[in-house]
Amino acid sequence: MSQWSQVQQLEIKFLEQVDQFYDDNFPMEIRHLLAQWIESQDWEAASNNEAMATILLQNLLIQVDEQLERVSQEKNLLLIHNLKRIRKLLEGKYHGNPMHIAVIISNCLREERRILAAASMPVQGPLEKSLQSSVVSERQRNVEHKVSAIKNSAQMTDQDVKYLEDLQEEFDFRYKTIQSLEQSDKNSALIKQEMLALQAMLNTLDYKRKEVLSKIGRVIHEIDMLMSNLLTEELLDWKRRQQIACIGGPLHGGLDQLQNCFTLLAESLFQVRRQLEKMDELLTRLTYDGDPIPVQRPQLLEKVNFLLYNLFRNSFVVERQPCMPTHPQRPMVLKTLIQFTVKLRLLIKLPELNYQIRVKATIDNNRRFVLCGTHVKAMNMDESANGSLSVEFRHLQPKEMKSSAGSKGNEGPHMVTEELHSISFETQVCLYGLTINLETSSLPVVMISNVSQLPNAWASIIWYNLSTNDPQNLSFFNSPPAATLSQLLEVLSWQFSSYVGRGLNSEQLNMLAEKLMGQQVSYNDYQLSWAKFCKEHLPGKSFTFWVWLEAILDLIKKHILPLWIDGYIMGFVSKEKERILLKDKTPGTFLLRFSESNLGGITFTWVDQLENGDVTFHSVEPYNKGRLSALPFADILRDYKVIMADNVPENPLKYLYPDIPKDKAFGKHYSCQPNEVSKPSDGGGKGYVPSVFIPVSKILNDSTDPHSPSDLLPMSPSVYAVLREHLSPTVIETAVCCKFFHV
Repeated sequence: MSQWSQVQQLEIKFLEQVDQFYDDNFPMEIRHLLAQWIESQDWEAASNNEAMATILLQNLLIQVDEQLERVSQEKNLLLIHNLKRIRKLLEGKYHGNPMHIAVIISNCLREERRILAAASMPVQGPLEKSLQSSVVSERQRNVEHKVSAIKNSAQMTDQDVKYLEDLQEEFDFRYKTIQSLEQSDKNSALIKQEMLALQAMLNTLDYKRKEVLSKIGRVIHEIDMLMSNLLTEELLDWKRRQQIACIGGPLHGGLDQLQNCFTLLAESLFQVRRQLEKMDELLTRLTYDGDPIPVQRPQLLEKVNFLLYNLFRNSFVVERQPCMPTHPQRPMVLKTLIQFTVKLRLLIKLPELNYQIRVKATIDNNRRFVLCGTHVKAMNMDESANGSLSVEFRHLQPKEMKSSAGSKGNEGPHMVTEELHSISFETQVCLYGLTINLETSSLPVVMISNVSQLPNAWASIIWYNLSTNDPQNLSFFNSPPAATLSQLLEVLSWQFSSYVGRGLNSEQLNMLAEKLMGQQVSYNDYQLSWAKFCKEHLPGKSFTFWVWLEAILDLIKKHILPLWIDGYIMGFVSKEKERILLKDKTPGTFLLRFSESNLGGITFTWVDQLENGDVTFHSVEPYNKGRLSALPFADILRDYKVIMADNVPENPLKYLYPDIPKDKAFGKHYSCQPNEVSKPSDGGGKGYVPSVFIPVSKILNDSTDPHSPSDLLPMSPSVYAVLREHLSPTVIETAVCCKFFHV
């Protein structure tokens, strides 16, 4: 079943998450129509290879053309129209930057896998629950309702101001008419009656002025209360969700809704400002003793300007945190002299500001680093699919100043990766007589000079964003706080779901908890130190917990990803636990687990039964990335042979735990059938028989005895004779000479 087919079967709450990341950058119609083709392409590799990305973009457009031809025959007018529009959009948007669409599609596929993994988990973690609580949803609806009510009130006040203006014009006309009469005419009874009517009209004007100012005051008060409470909470909540999403958590949404709220409030405040300007005009044409306008208007205008300043300052946000395109799953880790991207948005979307705001990017002022590349750009509404007022810096790169290079030799690896920096942005908005200076900053970033520092740098990013919602605590690692173990385990599961497409279940997380704490623990409220996570070596090992886990992630990503996504790798299980699981199983039942003693290693253990009925267990030496580069792991499982004393070599692996036939589990991942590889006609050039690696082990009668030096010598003649009887000479030679032959 394709990944897209699995997505379509999700519950509505997960489908809503999927809906959030499909837009005009990569329309869902294309994802749906080209599902299998899209999933069969290597978009992640293309995101770092312009030539490959160009070919994929061309092939994508060809696929769209083929779909257009098909729907044209079906005379589906709506789909024809949409596909033509989408094709034009894709070609125009990515023709000059094909790697950008590769990044987008790669991210979408990865996010789908994360959501599928989250849906398969029996229980949500504490962090994810807090981000999706009903209280948050209710507050979002409350904010939108109040903003809509404020907008309506401001528009109604517009009508009151217009009525007041009309009333005053009538008063002016009638008053000037009387003033133009001769003095003798002013004493007539009719004129006296008109004067009484004018007095009544002036009383009404005074009442309406007070009423309009009162309504304006109420609108201002409602905006003030909304900004001070609900809107501020909503913005902080979005920033927290962004933090969590950056370390692998659920995709954060809601920025478009916030933009709508900010824009409507700004429009309402500018509308109120115009109303106050109109009141000033009315004042210049007519005033009187007790006139409320000269008393109340200055205070109201000052409050409106103050709210506009605050609204604009809060609306300037980092929409997408700094990230190297070469490492999309590791944002906020920046390598010197390597380009990174970062995107900013002004949540107040007014047409008057398009291309009028120039943003300048700088790095924190410790003078150790500078930013090279285009660091001043104008915000516009043309580059974003949703028309937001934004700017994306794509060619920035940090450079270390030469004056500080001499200090690098004194820095340990942890000191480098625990040093936090900040990318700052500043601009100025000039609008309707207001000049507002805006500043914002990225979340703290870690600078590295070598990719070998990336794992520890990423650990720092995880710990910071898990432990605090303070966006600018650059001295955080002077005294890093402990983290709740239950939340840390949830984040570790996110590393697997976001990076390798499948999260960890409760049993796997329990094993990680035991490894961190050294014993079985109830980890709901347990506090874990930063040193325990990333700096102290595991007991009896030469590496830390995080280095061990990161090596496993790298192994999965590069060598065993399909098997991991299928859920056939138990992975995180101790030697003691694996024996408990296997002891009552059919002989030949095996499971796959990650090595606890070797970095980036995977092994398999199977259960066997001796002639006397005793159960025995065998574990093969772990396979690391070097060996898996030469032979796919699925082929190893298929072809693995064991020689028990002088017996016939055979594959002991029959059933994947608990009882899945091996070929049923891994058959689709085999590179070829074993009986095909030794035929001279199948690829053998110049008369040679094609060779194949065969992993072979020899197991002593007592498998618990240590190997002696004699065990490392070539096999005995009797064993070799048995092999020759069942395997071709070429296969034997390859197996004996290659490093996969274990004795």
